[in-house]
Amino acid sequence: MRKEYDFSKAKKGAVIPSAGKTRITIMLDDDVIEHFRAVAEKQGTGYQTKINAVLRSAMQSNEASAQLTLEDIRAVLREELNSLNIAA
Repeated sequence: MRKEYDFSKAKKGAVIPSAGKTRITIMLDDDVIEHFRAVAEKQGTGYQTKINAVLRSAMQSNEASAQLTLEDIRAVLREELNSLNIAA
């Protein structure tokens, strides 16, 4: 690396943050991640985009409900897995 680079004022993270997005850490089951990665690879998209779409679908289908529960999210994920004929 060249000596004239000065990183003393550098910041960690993405250079340009995505508008309307927030970086979080979330623990998901391995089989869920593997499924979404496989589907995303086949469709040429990102697995996080697929997970976001499923969560958005669950959110919109439960708008009448005051609270989206973990069981609701799991049910939507199971439905999506079953609709793609992939065993989880």
